[in-house]
Amino acid sequence: MINNRLVFAIICIYIVACNQNSRVVSVSTLAGNGSMGNQNGALRQASFSNPMAVAADKGGNVYVADSRNNLIRKINHNGVVSTYAGSGLEGSADGPARTASFFYPQGIAVDKKGNVYVADTHNSLIRKISPDGMVSTIAGRRADQFGRGRDSSVRLDNPSGIAVDEDGNVYIADWANDLIRKINSGGKLTIVAGNGNPGSQNGQDTAASFYLPWGIAVDPQKNLYITDSYNNMIRKVSPNGLVTTIAGHKAKGSSNGKDTLASFLHPTGIAVDQKGNIYVADTENHCIRKILPDGEVSTLAGNGLRGFVDGPGAKANFYRPFGLAVNDRGDIFVADYLNNRIREIHVNK
Repeated sequence: MINNRLVFAIICIYIVACNQNSRVVSVSTLAGNGSMGNQNGALRQASFSNPMAVAADKGGNVYVADSRNNLIRKINHNGVVSTYAGSGLEGSADGPARTASFFYPQGIAVDKKGNVYVADTHNSLIRKISPDGMVSTIAGRRADQFGRGRDSSVRLDNPSGIAVDEDGNVYIADWANDLIRKINSGGKLTIVAGNGNPGSQNGQDTAASFYLPWGIAVDPQKNLYITDSYNNMIRKVSPNGLVTTIAGHKAKGSSNGKDTLASFLHPTGIAVDQKGNIYVADTENHCIRKILPDGEVSTLAGNGLRGFVDGPGAKANFYRPFGLAVNDRGDIFVADYLNNRIREIHVNK
């Protein structure tokens, strides 16, 4: 005779197991053959040289700041890699995409109109690529000249992260200046947060401090999320300018847990999805972390060992992942810097 309680227990165990496995994380290679180069073409035949940032548009295209190549690359929705802008030569020339030049770009973002924004890091400039393929400089000052038709009164210092909101405001992690800046839709450059001195102070806008902030992301409510890389913290700037620490603490580590009990090791790229989940490239831990809206930090993908392995999230390897982007479907793209590949993380529900 079958014990009804035993049957009920087995059913419960089965349901719990199914729920636990309902979110399966897998890592694959979107593009790149792993060798350094600038080859265009089919996904796995193409090559990159130390890609540092990625951005995704609503049409299924992915843009890459191909840093060592001084190029902006595009992976279209049909799976073809091409050069979107840049001659490959070090420089700061504006103009048509093919003849324009960049110098180690490290940040990239795309707005709803298809404009691509680039943190042209070693030029200390912010560049814009319009849908018609024209490259212009919208902020920063070249060492030897002032620009026309833009705010050139401020000298940026190795800007890294860049993000754009629904209204066309551009936000910058001005890395070596320890500042968070904003370019409004009219082109005016202002300081959003930071006093310009290295530190980890929370507080109101310019009373707060950062230590080499790297990545930046913005949510629909215009909250900014910043990887404060040398503080090993994730910071938040609310629309009213209040700076808080939402995860991590100064001590280096790789611990998961609630908000400031978790630890990171030089986090860089950051992205936020439509549900308010935050994803962080924990670069020196060689993994991708996730922060839930309630502040719980977990490891989404990567086992902490540097290398290259695709597969289940907990078994995958990265090698100094930098840039992150998330599309409307929740797919996460990773600029896997020393693997010279663009990786993709799927969360199957």
